[in-house]
Amino acid sequence: MSSDRPVNLPLPSLFLNMPVTAVVSILHRLSGVALFLGVIYVLYLADLALEDAAGFDEAVRISATPLGKLGLWIVLVSLAFHFLAGVRHLLLDFHFGDSLRGGRIGGWITFVLTLAAAIAAGAWLW
Repeated sequence: MSSDRPVNLPLPSLFLNMPVTAVVSILHRLSGVALFLGVIYVLYLADLALEDAAGFDEAVRISATPLGKLGLWIVLVSLAFHFLAGVRHLLLDFHFGDSLRGGRIGGWITFVLTLAAAIAAGAWLW
């Protein structure tokens, strides 16, 4: 008995069952989107800070709030991941780590270095 009804995919479990190389590739794209949106936030703060002394004080006040720090942390972590995944892809273009085992190791290295960068950015911001 065939049904034409749409199938609901369990996205969290589907994402966790993917190979690490696929997860890195998808997150590389998502980090690019986060950076694109994050640049708007950073440019807003920079524009505000460069207006005058009162604008600078306002930019500092915004950046000091928990939500402001979270926004900056997301931009920094997105930048770190996007950079590291980009370097990984460049190395793959030169056939470094382009085997199945090398791809997995490179993916995990990308995650570990991003975690270290996220912790460092969090310690610096808070």
